[in-house]
Amino acid sequence: MSTDLNSPFRTKTVEQSIRDTEEPEHALRKSLSAWDLTVFGVGVIIGTGIFVLTGIAARNNAGPATALSFVAAGIVCALAALCYAEFASTVPVAGSAYTFSYASIGELPAWIIGWDLVLEFALGTAVVAVGWSGYIRNLMQTNLGWDMPVALSGPDAGGTFDLFAFLLVLVLTAILVVGTKLSARITAIVVAIKVTVVLLVIIAGVFFIKADNYSPFIPPAEPQPAGGGLHAPLVQVLFGYAPTNFGVMGIFTAASLVFFAFIGFDVVATAAEETKNPQRDMPRGILGSLLICTVLYVAVTLVVTGMQNYAQMSPSAPLAEAFKSVNQPFFAGAISLGASVGLITVCMILLLGQTRVFFAMSRDGLLPRVFSVTHPKYRTPYRATILLGVIIAVVAGFTSLEKLAELVNIGTLFAFVVVALGVIILRRTRPDLHRSFRTPLVPFIPILSMAASLWLMLNLPVDTWIRFGIWMVVGVVVYFVYGRRNSRLAKAGQDAKY
Repeated sequence: MSTDLNSPFRTKTVEQSIRDTEEPEHALRKSLSAWDLTVFGVGVIIGTGIFVLTGIAARNNAGPATALSFVAAGIVCALAALCYAEFASTVPVAGSAYTFSYASIGELPAWIIGWDLVLEFALGTAVVAVGWSGYIRNLMQTNLGWDMPVALSGPDAGGTFDLFAFLLVLVLTAILVVGTKLSARITAIVVAIKVTVVLLVIIAGVFFIKADNYSPFIPPAEPQPAGGGLHAPLVQVLFGYAPTNFGVMGIFTAASLVFFAFIGFDVVATAAEETKNPQRDMPRGILGSLLICTVLYVAVTLVVTGMQNYAQMSPSAPLAEAFKSVNQPFFAGAISLGASVGLITVCMILLLGQTRVFFAMSRDGLLPRVFSVTHPKYRTPYRATILLGVIIAVVAGFTSLEKLAELVNIGTLFAFVVVALGVIILRRTRPDLHRSFRTPLVPFIPILSMAASLWLMLNLPVDTWIRFGIWMVVGVVVYFVYGRRNSRLAKAGQDAKY
C-alpha cells in the first residue's frame, strides 16, 4: 500500500471512493434492496451450469457423487463470498473486485483485476448469448418445425452470423440503459420461471428415482492418462499430477468442472453503489443467493442421478434427457423451455457487471472519463452500456467462443484470489474502518480461499493460461500508456506539486 501519488501502487482511500459516488454527473441511482440482490444472484448463478454440467461431471468424473462435487465447489465459492461480503459492505462502490483492490493493494493491481473483469464479463455475456440462441433454434425446430437459415445461425452451427445472440444482447443493453430497477423486475420474473423449472425437476423427479442407480454412489477410481501439451491441465504439466475419474479424487476433479456453475455470484458486488442499504443488504444478497443455489444444485443432482444411471446421462441436456428416459416428454420440454428463458437473466446480469466495472475504471480516469457520465434521467452509465453492448453483440454474432469461454473461468478465480488478499491487507492497513460485515477467522479464511481458487486455476488447460497471460500483458501496456498518466490520483499528485 503506497501513499506516493506518483507510484503505480498508489491507493485510493475508502473515503475517496465513497466521495466519488456523490458527484452528480457520475452518480448512480440507489434503488436495489437485499431481495433484488438475491434475485440477481440466483438469476446469474442458475444457468448453463446446472442444465449442462451435471451430466458431464456425473458421466465422466464422479457418478452420483457429483452431488458432493457441488458441495465442494460451493464451499470454495462460500470462502470467496465471505471476503466479497466484507468488501462490498465496507466499500459500497461500483466495480466489485476492481474497487476493492484500488482501496487495499494499489492502482496497478486494481487496473489488472479490472482489465481481467472486463474480459470475464464480456466473454461471459457473449458465450451465454450464443448458448441461448442455440436453445431457441432447437425449440423452434422441435416444436414449430421452423429452421433458422444456416447463414444466420452462427459459426457454431456452420453459419456466418448469429442473429438471435446479436439481438438478445442489444435488447438487454436497452433495458440496462433504462435502469437497474427495471432490469431487477424483469430478472425477478425470469428467475421465478427458472426456479420453478428447477423445483419441477426435484419434485417430479423424486417419483422416478431408482435406488439401483445410486450403487455405487462413488464409482471405483479410474486414473486418467498423464498426457501433456497445451490442452493438458497446468497442474499436470507442472507437477505430473494426473487427475482421477471417479473414486474420492474424482469428486474433486468434478468440483473443478461444476465450479463453473457457480460463476456469477460475484456480479452482485458490482451493484453495491446502486443498493439502498449496502452495509446490510450486500452480505445478505451475496451469501443468500449462493446458499439457495447450492441447495438447489445438490438436490437436482441427487434426483437426476437417481432417475438415470450416470453412465447413460446426456452430456448436453442431462435434466431433459433424464425425464425422457422415464417416458416423461412433457417435463423434458418444460425443462428445455425453462433453460432457454433462464439464460436471459444470466446474460443480462453479466452485462450489468461488465458495464459497472468499466464505469468505475472510467470514473477513476484509468479509462476515458466520458464513459462515466450517467444518464440525466435514468442515472445509469448509458454511454459505457451502449458501447459495450454493441461490441459484445457483434462478438456474440460473429464469433465461436468455445475455447475463449474458459477465460471466463480463470478470470473469475483470479478475482477471488485478489479480493481475499485485499481483505487481509485492508484489515492491517485500515483497522479503523467500520465493517458492518466482517469475514470470520481472518487471515485463515482468506488464505484458504486463495489456496482453493489457485488449485482450481491449476486444473485449467495450459492454453487458457497463455491466452489469459496475453490479455494481461496487453492490459499492463494500456495502463502505462494511458491509465497511469490520466488517473485522477496521478493528477492529484501533479496538482500537489504546485
